[in-house]
Amino acid sequence: MWIFLVVVAMLFLGAIIGYVVVRVNPNLEDPFIPEGATGLPGALVFSTMALLISSYSMHQATRHVRQGRSQKAHRCMTITLVLACLFLALQTFAWVTLWRQNIHFGDSLYAWSFYILTGLHALHVLAGFVPLIRVWRKTARGAYFKEHPEGIVYCEMYWHLLGVIWLVLYFTLWLGMRT
Repeated sequence: MWIFLVVVAMLFLGAIIGYVVVRVNPNLEDPFIPEGATGLPGALVFSTMALLISSYSMHQATRHVRQGRSQKAHRCMTITLVLACLFLALQTFAWVTLWRQNIHFGDSLYAWSFYILTGLHALHVLAGFVPLIRVWRKTARGAYFKEHPEGIVYCEMYWHLLGVIWLVLYFTLWLGMRT
């Protein structure tokens, strides 16, 4: 699991470094931030809160499994899944907001970078639904035991990594909007 998490982290680290290199390049012919861009969509603040709270509920689910409370673990997993869906809905809303500002994918390096970085993260969140749903089902059946919580622990590790990656991405994009 650790090797997988390091690979995912390195993928995002490379993408962020690429963004920073492009952002600080003084030789760009066109301005990095296109005219009419009003900053990051406000939906990203709410999506960040949803992801952070989902990370907490995921942690609580793991804690309940380790304490032998499968019903409480299942409730926390349900909250995690709902918040993950909310995160993706808010990300979609952020994309639509930029699109309505006429900031399209191929129009500028800013737009391209924004859509690629947030899209890459959204794909990893979508991929996380497979283990989240599996863990959610297993907590519903009480299939995890405090002596063997590995499945939920691995899912929690991935989910926390996505949360940390999102925070770094968000603040990188936010700083990148500063002129």
